[in-house]
Amino acid sequence: MKRSFYFAVVLVAGVLTACHHKKSDEGILDGPTKEGTTLDLVRDSVYLYTKEAYYWADAIPSYHDLQPRSINGSSDLAAVGAEVNILSQFKINPQTGQPYEYVANSGGQAKYSFIDNGQTSAALGGNKADFGFALTAISNTDIRVRYVYGGSAAGNNGVHRGDMLTTVNSRSNLDLSSNTDYNFIVNALGTSPLSMTLKRPDNSTYSVTLNSGSYTVNPVLLYKTFDLGSGKKVGYIVFNTFTAPANATPKLDEAFASFTSNGITDLVVDLRYNGGGYVSTSEYLANLIVPTAKNNTTMYNYYFNSTLQSGKAEVLKNQVARDANGLYNLAQVDYTVAGNAVNFSKKGSLNIGRVFFLVTGGTASASELAINNLIPAMDVKLIGTNTYGKPVGFFAININAYQLYVPEFETKNSAGQGGYFTGMNPGGNYPGFGSNDDLTKDFGDATEGLLSHALNYVKNGTYGTSLKIQSVDGQPAVSHNIGAEDFNGMIANRRPRK
Repeated sequence: MKRSFYFAVVLVAGVLTACHHKKSDEGILDGPTKEGTTLDLVRDSVYLYTKEAYYWADAIPSYHDLQPRSINGSSDLAAVGAEVNILSQFKINPQTGQPYEYVANSGGQAKYSFIDNGQTSAALGGNKADFGFALTAISNTDIRVRYVYGGSAAGNNGVHRGDMLTTVNSRSNLDLSSNTDYNFIVNALGTSPLSMTLKRPDNSTYSVTLNSGSYTVNPVLLYKTFDLGSGKKVGYIVFNTFTAPANATPKLDEAFASFTSNGITDLVVDLRYNGGGYVSTSEYLANLIVPTAKNNTTMYNYYFNSTLQSGKAEVLKNQVARDANGLYNLAQVDYTVAGNAVNFSKKGSLNIGRVFFLVTGGTASASELAINNLIPAMDVKLIGTNTYGKPVGFFAININAYQLYVPEFETKNSAGQGGYFTGMNPGGNYPGFGSNDDLTKDFGDATEGLLSHALNYVKNGTYGTSLKIQSVDGQPAVSHNIGAEDFNGMIANRRPRK
């Protein structure tokens, strides 16, 4: 039986009680110590946990060679973030010749690993404090609303996906080819209040002033059923983030109960901006979709590094979790492949044989996990552009006031398929159809590019003409997200050692 985790805050000094160092004649540290500033001890702990739990720990250099305490930044968080980025670049993917965590033109920033002050865990719990919307530029002068959360300031003021931004805080004629305009918009998105004028798809305009505030995320942005005639009915759901089960499952249950009562024959799951979240919620979504005949068959397996699988974890003893039986440490968990097989456990009574996933480069981690897990179980088709590429996940590690996220495991489905580090390509290495995202229309519009391909396929057996978005000024689509990026990751449940 799975245990869900409650993490206790661990004092850094306690983490290092068994670790000592000595100095060489040159004064270089050749091992961690209990002595030093709080930042020194945090940097040591980041190294120690990564060296033990990281999926690619075999490539991490020695403490002496890395010298974590020599890594600095503009703040303590920036310093430990720089350390995480450095640690992420040692393991090379033989298929690409680059580090597994390499990101082009990122200045060495990790693709997967990061450290924060707890913001990620709060957001994935379903609580956010912002304006409640996101922007994407499809050209330098055409900036569109990517999505809006209901109950947020933007949602309560009638902002919709597809609306075009024309004015921000009284500044108009915005052009992202100018760094001045780009930085102005980014700064405006981080400052409350925010005033905007937007143009709807029908060319009418409206103005809003938004105050940033707290709200509970509903990860289901929309669900509806399309009746295409001839007994063909398509359920459509926009699932934007894999929040914690307590937040997400009631919303999913509501949508799938509607699909079942409407007698849908096909399902379209819109994950185009879903950067992941809780593995348990990904499993729940897959269990709602999977055919009934696949109940109790293998869904997927976890794969941890050799240190964890062999039960030799030592530093993880400082990480405490809680389940119904009380507290235990993370070194007591069974990390073997055999102990980490997950079976389908069918939820609800929906029983269909085909599902379409709408995807983009923003589709990551727990989203890709759900897709990959269903591929051996039913007819799965992808529509959109290449996904992010993250077949690895993590569990949060508490270090003083910080939470460290580094990949600790890889997943593979029942057919042993995984390894999609370069993404899932619709119509390429994965079945489906390649087409650009359509930011000119709201979710659920039957003429919206990606959705229309799925509806066409169900009705006519063909996807239709590939959509190549052009903005109103004729510039080619660039699909550049503005401001803070969405979370990309999956946070796992694990089993205790028996």
